[in-house]
Amino acid sequence: MRCENPMKILEILRLSELGYPQTKIKDSVKCARSTVGEVLKRCREKDLTLEKAQAMNPEEITALLYPAAAKKYVKPEPDYEYIHNEIKKHPNLNLQFMWTEYKKENPNGLEYSQFCERYNRWQDRTGKKVTMHQEREPGKELFVDWMGDTLNAVVNPTSGELYKAHFFVSTLGNSGYPYVQAFPDEKLDKWLQAHVNALEYYGGIPRIIVPDNCKAAVTKPQYYDPVINPGYWEWAKYYGVAVIPARIREPQDKSVVEESVGWLETWLLGWLRNQQFFNFEELNKAILHRLGTLCLKSYQKRPGSRQSVFLEVDKPALRPLPAVRFEQAIFKTKTLPDNYHVEYEGFYYSAPYTFYRQQVTIRATSTTIEIYSKNRERIASHPRRYTGSKYVSIPDHMPEKHRKYWETKQWNGNRYRSWAASIGENTAYAIERMLTAHSIEEQAYKSCMGVLQMSQKYGNDRLEKACEKARFINSISYTTIRNILKNGQDQVPVNQSTRKKPLPSHENIRGNTYYH
Repeated sequence: MRCENPMKILEILRLSELGYPQTKIKDSVKCARSTVGEVLKRCREKDLTLEKAQAMNPEEITALLYPAAAKKYVKPEPDYEYIHNEIKKHPNLNLQFMWTEYKKENPNGLEYSQFCERYNRWQDRTGKKVTMHQEREPGKELFVDWMGDTLNAVVNPTSGELYKAHFFVSTLGNSGYPYVQAFPDEKLDKWLQAHVNALEYYGGIPRIIVPDNCKAAVTKPQYYDPVINPGYWEWAKYYGVAVIPARIREPQDKSVVEESVGWLETWLLGWLRNQQFFNFEELNKAILHRLGTLCLKSYQKRPGSRQSVFLEVDKPALRPLPAVRFEQAIFKTKTLPDNYHVEYEGFYYSAPYTFYRQQVTIRATSTTIEIYSKNRERIASHPRRYTGSKYVSIPDHMPEKHRKYWETKQWNGNRYRSWAASIGENTAYAIERMLTAHSIEEQAYKSCMGVLQMSQKYGNDRLEKACEKARFINSISYTTIRNILKNGQDQVPVNQSTRKKPLPSHENIRGNTYYH
């Protein structure tokens, strides 16, 4: 009985070369014993061994053993170029998906295993798998990424809670000299901090940073024009580097860091896997110590080590670091509410009221809060607040009505006293009397402001004289001081305006000696 199925032929050859008798082989491949014998006979005649058969495609096996029947097993060939380009354009596609599409159009076509095998052969034949050796200019490129693997490496000594460590890795393009730092997460602030620390570790600045398209680096991945995260862009601007993300679906762009990641996952994370640390500071000290040892190991395919090539080639080509390290900023986009104060971590910072209901961007550092319009114009800057009043306001940001009200609310007794003292002794006395005349000091604030603002209309000298007149007649109030100034009584000397007239003589008037 004939067996024209190439898969069964391969299996018969395999079992036969393993020494199994035909009686066992027939049960395994589910065919007659005579069929097994016939296949083995044809293989001997054609000098076909298992090794030779495995190097052939199914059609070639069938054509060799059963030439007349070979045409029955000719399957429609897939369009390998189309399949390759589709997978490259759409990273979510894979060979299994493309095979299902092929099978819909060709129900009698190749099975999945044959489909994959032929596609891989096509890649080998066309050079699609071939990689190009890239010469890296010394100190030019720094490749950065997060390792795919994480470790539960940090434990709380009190509660026993485990914290997952995420590993940032950077690699210089020529030497492959790595820097690794562990963090509790992969957020933007950790990403930027790792970059700052990496440059200080290398002792210089490359010209180009090549990140993967992670969220911390790229807000909108695109093949030709990716959108860089604003915080990352600001960091790059500060250090004078170009950020050029690796192209999507182009693994050769980041081959250096991927090779480094694979090497470090084996020799660093493998070393760390059974260790535990009480905090991330301890973990990172251990990482740097381990890196120092690993980088001394010789390359397998080039002379020297990562450390020696870094010191001899990469480091001299790096640009010097700035005198002051980068101050990390966090960016948040919000809509300016009707009260023209935007919230950041529990505090509210003012912006010009004319921008209310518009989208603004908050730039927050450890010391400063800046607010930018949608046109990237800075419209407000505040010292960052961590304690005290929740609202941080600048009067110029307010409408006129709000500003006047705010100004009255900002004053206290000491400010009135200070202002009055700058005008003169009598003004200070008058304000002090007014402030202490009430059981609650705040009740006098409005009157004090009214008195002191008279200096803007009449001048400090006249106000000082008016307070002197009010003090002399022992009538200190806003109304008295206003009337003195209004009527010009401040310009009349105190000793003249208040001089007492002599009493007339009369027998009923007793003198000052009457009672003595």
